[in-house]
Amino acid sequence: MFTKSEEIDIAPFIDHSLLLPAATLAGVEKVCYEAERFGFASVCVYPVHVRQAAELLSGRAPKVGTVIGFPTGATTSSAKLYEAQEAVENGAVELDVVINLGWVKQGDTHKLHQEIAEICEATGQTVKAVLEMAILSEAEQQTAVEACLDAGIAFFKTHTGWFGGASVADVRQLKQIAGESIGIKASGGIRSRQQATELILAGATRIGTSRGPEMMRDRGILEE
Repeated sequence: MFTKSEEIDIAPFIDHSLLLPAATLAGVEKVCYEAERFGFASVCVYPVHVRQAAELLSGRAPKVGTVIGFPTGATTSSAKLYEAQEAVENGAVELDVVINLGWVKQGDTHKLHQEIAEICEATGQTVKAVLEMAILSEAEQQTAVEACLDAGIAFFKTHTGWFGGASVADVRQLKQIAGESIGIKASGGIRSRQQATELILAGATRIGTSRGPEMMRDRGILEE
């Protein structure tokens, strides 16, 4: 574990995200270049850009991730499964799957478990269950975490960034519920190196942000 006195190299924690609705091919090329340059863990792009990102990062260290059922999680299970399988065929190795929040609210844990388990089994890749912590009560968080853990996910992700932002309290809560063996991706509203560092100290193992290069500038790594 890190301590507050340590200088944390945040670069290996960063999932460098480009999830703007108007993202372009040039934008994808830019984030892939930045991810390799700074040693980020991955890029996270929309499914339509996965093939391009995979080609650009072929043989390079950053992984290619994408979002499934983004941002609401309210698409059908069959649509999510197809989207996930197609993304993997195009080169994605990490899938941020937005869970069906309505099912959590009404206690349909069987449906939630089945949907996530099918994606995990069919793709064989790293699945991150996106919870939207700001929308769920503590009891609902517990229910969702238990169902997703049993389904075989590798990470929990705090938010999409559309309906709330990551906090230290969110990370600590997830760590308490899920235990030490699961990855935690803090995402949503992370704009500074200090924020990222605090979340890592709280237990986050990935940081989802589009501000990675600016955080490198804060450390004097990126030239103006």
